[in-house]
Amino acid sequence: MQTALTELIKQSQVGQEADSILRSCVHCGFCLATCPTYRLLGNELDSPRGRIYLIKQALEGKPVSSETQLHLDRCLTCLNCETTCPSGVRYHRLLDIGRAHVETKIKRGLWDRLIRVGLRTVLPHTRRFSLALNLGRAFSWLAPKAWTQGIPPCPQIEPWPEARHARRWLVLDGCVQPALAPNINLAAARLLDRLDISLIRVPKPQCCGAVSYHLNAQQEGLDFARRCIDQWWPLLQGSAEGIAITASGCGAMVKKYGELLRDDPEYAARAAEVSAASRDIAELVAAEDLDGLHLSGAGRIAFHTPCTLTHALGIHGVVESILKKAGFELSPVRDSGQCCGSAGTYSILQGELSHKLGKERLSALESGSPQQIASANIGCINHLSAGTKTPVRHWVELLEETSRQGSDH
Repeated sequence: MQTALTELIKQSQVGQEADSILRSCVHCGFCLATCPTYRLLGNELDSPRGRIYLIKQALEGKPVSSETQLHLDRCLTCLNCETTCPSGVRYHRLLDIGRAHVETKIKRGLWDRLIRVGLRTVLPHTRRFSLALNLGRAFSWLAPKAWTQGIPPCPQIEPWPEARHARRWLVLDGCVQPALAPNINLAAARLLDRLDISLIRVPKPQCCGAVSYHLNAQQEGLDFARRCIDQWWPLLQGSAEGIAITASGCGAMVKKYGELLRDDPEYAARAAEVSAASRDIAELVAAEDLDGLHLSGAGRIAFHTPCTLTHALGIHGVVESILKKAGFELSPVRDSGQCCGSAGTYSILQGELSHKLGKERLSALESGSPQQIASANIGCINHLSAGTKTPVRHWVELLEETSRQGSDH
């Protein structure tokens, strides 16, 4: 693709990066077939190729409008297009650059700004989010059902296993997961404990930065990333082997630390090492010998593969093979690589599109009459749970349960 970026942009490092990415696109259109928003809306400007053209025009100094911003906002960042692209276009990075540039040109409406500031003020901070969630639970009877159906009941929290093994891995607590589903990390800790690995929590856990970064507060997101690195670094230099992450959305962000902070002289080297040391919990479990767990899983499960697991982290079929080995029957799921519509704050900011995508995914997941639906990301789990009576849980909870049953016999 030929470009004619403005000299001011082209002379900047970010501009040169954008120019390189734009030139790698051969506008073949393969991405259109796998883009969820193009499939729903049928508008090429709501496809990766269309958004690439919009970003190109913006960086070439052509006028941008609120419509330009809307088409960029509608992108789920599912990265299905990157998996499909034969040219290896780094669309996610170009989208980051384009969104940041357009944000400087177009002032959002007051309500939109308030919602985004509210999300950034509450979601990345566990205590604030827990307070808001508990208030929602307490006064749910006053609010419309559409507002409260995504609020899970208050879970019963059990003790964390004692750190008694020589092998130790840190765990990312996350920001919303400790409030929405604290037993996910607890299940991971118990499972790893039976595999002679201790999962270590750090005091005062931080958000990985994904919430702020994807709401276009990119520097704020990077500051969260730096704080995580500061917390983990001394422990990684000590006894910890790496960082285990049970939310694939967080895992995708941590894996990008090295890329996002590569120009930061103070953090670049550490960010790269932290990214290299991070593992999705599926990678960690798959590398261990599970025979000693006496797994005896039973029941029919549909597995929803989060976009962040397959497209961002490139983990294909690992969870499914673990569940099969554990004895679960996996029901077939059509179009298994499609997005459920959660996508972080997307389900709040683009509610109508998110709801349609969630309904589609549930139809595919429930077509095989599973007893439970499993996933690997808290956002997907919460989003899908709101639309079905079929239990939706993290796969590691199911595996831990069956391993506990096996150890009791």
